[in-house]
Amino acid sequence: MRSTNSAVAVIPPARFLSIAVAFLLLVSGATQSARAQFSSSDRDRGRSMLRSIKLLIQQHYYDPTFHGMDLDVRFKTADEALKAAKSNSEVFGIIGQAVVDLNDSHTFFLPPRRASRTEYGWQMQLIGSRCLITSVKPKSDAEAKGLQVGDELLALNGYEPTRENMWKMKYTYYGLKPQPVMELVVQSPGGQPRELAIMAKVTLRKRLLQIEDLMEYVWEADREAYFNRHRYYDDIEDIFIWKMPQFDLSDLEVDNMMAKVAKRKALILDLRGNGGGFVKTFQRMIGNIFDRDIKVGEVKQRKKTEPMIARTRGDKAFKGQIIVLVDSESGSASELFARVVQLEKRGIVLGDRTAGKVMQSIQHVKQYETETYFVFGVSITDADIIMTDGKSLENVGVTPDEKLLANGVALATKQDPVLSIAAAKLGVKLDPKRAGALFPIEWEQ
Repeated sequence: MRSTNSAVAVIPPARFLSIAVAFLLLVSGATQSARAQFSSSDRDRGRSMLRSIKLLIQQHYYDPTFHGMDLDVRFKTADEALKAAKSNSEVFGIIGQAVVDLNDSHTFFLPPRRASRTEYGWQMQLIGSRCLITSVKPKSDAEAKGLQVGDELLALNGYEPTRENMWKMKYTYYGLKPQPVMELVVQSPGGQPRELAIMAKVTLRKRLLQIEDLMEYVWEADREAYFNRHRYYDDIEDIFIWKMPQFDLSDLEVDNMMAKVAKRKALILDLRGNGGGFVKTFQRMIGNIFDRDIKVGEVKQRKKTEPMIARTRGDKAFKGQIIVLVDSESGSASELFARVVQLEKRGIVLGDRTAGKVMQSIQHVKQYETETYFVFGVSITDADIIMTDGKSLENVGVTPDEKLLANGVALATKQDPVLSIAAAKLGVKLDPKRAGALFPIEWEQ
C-alpha cells in the first residue's frame, strides 16, 4: 500500500499522469530507447544506480536490521556482478535481485522505461494452490499455439508457479526481464500435459523522442487507465456490485461512488485482482461504511509507532449489507479492507486467501543525467501495519470467511460462480454465466 505522499505508481492511471510526469517519461525514454552498443559508461551508470538505491534503503527502510541481511555485503556482491555485466538488461536484473533479496513485497527496483513493449497475450492466476490460465488474447501466438482459458500452468520457463514465487515471476517477466518467448507446460481439464513455446509481441519504441511525441505517452496512459477503470453494475434488485481494480480514487470520487451504493440495500465489493493503492483512498472507503471512527491498526515505522485511524462520514456512511470478494491477487489495501470488515464484523469475505503483501511504502524517483535523463526508481517499505488483533498480514494474507474457488471449467465457459454465490447470500438469483459476463477481461486491440 502506497502512502499518500507516494510519487509514482508502477503503472500510473491517467488521473495521476500530469504533463510534468509525462515529460519525465519522455526524457527518460530518450536514453533507454537508444539501442546503442552496451558500453563502460552504461555499466558505470548501473553501479551509480545501485549505490543510490542502497542509500535510499539505508535511510528509509522501516527495519534498521534489514531482516538480518548484511546490506553492505549484499550490495557489494551486486556491485562486483555489475562489473562483468554485458547488457542493460543484465544490469537491471542484478540491481533488481539485490533489492528483492530483502524478501519484502513492497520493496523493489523500478527499472527505466524499456526500448520495447512486450505483450505476452495471455494471463495467469493462482486459484487455491493451482495456477490457471485466465485469459488468452484473440489472434495472439498463445491462441495460435492452442493455449486455452482454464488450462493449468504446471511450469513456466522451467519453474513451478507457487504462492511463494508468483510475485517474483511476474516482477521478473513483466518488469525486469521481459521475454520474447515463454516456455510453458500446461494441462487442460481431463487432458495430458503438453509443452508450448509462446512468442510475445514485441513492439519497438522510437530510438530518439521529440517533444511532439508527448501525446503518445498521454494516450498510452489513457489506455492503461481505461483497462484499469472502476466498473459497477446496479441493474439487479437491491444489490450494487462494484468491481474495484485498485485503491486510486480521490475522496470525492469515493464519496460519489458510495452515493450510488446508498441507493441499494447491499454492496458486493469485488476486490479480486486489486493489488492495493493509496492509504488515503483506503481510509475514505472505510469511513464510508462505518458510522464511527475505526482504528485500523498500528503503523510500525523505524523510529515510531502510531495508530491508523479511518474517520467516519457519520450519517452519510452506508448502513446496508456488505460482501467483499477477494482472491490470491488481492493485496495491500484490499487485504486491509477485507480484514477490517472481518474484525469489526461489518460484513462477510468470500473467495480465496489473499496475497499477503501488506506493507506501507513510498516510491522514490531518481535520475542519472548525462546528455539526457535516465530515470529509475525504487519502492521502499517504510512501515508494517499491525492489525487490532495484534497480527501483521504480511506473508499471511486474509483467510476468507468462506473459501470459494473457480475451476478450469468455469473459467473456460466464462462463468463466475463466486459472484453468483455472493448474490445468493443476499437473496438474489444471479446465474454464474450472467455473473461472468458482467466484468469480462478486456484486451487492447
